[in-house]
Amino acid sequence: MGLTEPDNKTAKSADHAARVRDMFSRIAGRYDFLNHLLSANIDKRWRRIIADRLKSRLDCHVDILDVACGTGDLSIQIFETIGARVIGLDFCGPMLDIARRKTDQVAFVEGDALVLPFSDASFDAVTIAFGLRNVSDTEGGLKELFRVIKPGGWLAILEFSKPKSRGFRGLYEFYFKRVLPHVGGLFSGVRSAYEYLPDSVMKFPDQEGLAALMRSTGFENVEWENLTAGVAAIHLGQHAPPPDGL
Repeated sequence: MGLTEPDNKTAKSADHAARVRDMFSRIAGRYDFLNHLLSANIDKRWRRIIADRLKSRLDCHVDILDVACGTGDLSIQIFETIGARVIGLDFCGPMLDIARRKTDQVAFVEGDALVLPFSDASFDAVTIAFGLRNVSDTEGGLKELFRVIKPGGWLAILEFSKPKSRGFRGLYEFYFKRVLPHVGGLFSGVRSAYEYLPDSVMKFPDQEGLAALMRSTGFENVEWENLTAGVAAIHLGQHAPPPDGL
């Protein structure tokens, strides 16, 4: 029997995950400070908005999974806003260590967004903030998120996006490509992490593209909302509820 050729896609995915995990491990200690500095604290407002959007669709007696939770800010915001049972998941141990020091009201577990350690239909809602573009296979990531959401449950994505105003988009791209890597590198000591950020954002689908990808994955009632003139966007989609009577 001949040797099986290695799965090139799987190897690339594993290599990508290892590089991103290492990058976030190196900047974990300065991650929160730089997030707030580089966004002028607007990132806090974005997290409050996504928690509010979920609250309007759910009651408090629900289970929510926050994927790519990093240092736990969105997980904590969801718990405080909705009062739900929240699990935060990330593949970077040093980030989770920081998250656990912030609260004992949220369970934090280490895991891969492409192979979630949960059964089908485990959660009433799943969130992922600034993490989907870091997954090596965006469509595969969406399918895995869809798998663990209960019928009728919701997915909420918060992600950097693309401003529609040409003039503002030019300023945004100048800041992202020129200013952010310099400042981020200066304070973190890892300039490559803040060069990766704008590159990953520019390669990620725009608002309409991500909405279309969500629909093709099986989500219904997909809608999106620009934040700060399109610097970021919230995308919401619902796992189709079962037919009446089932």
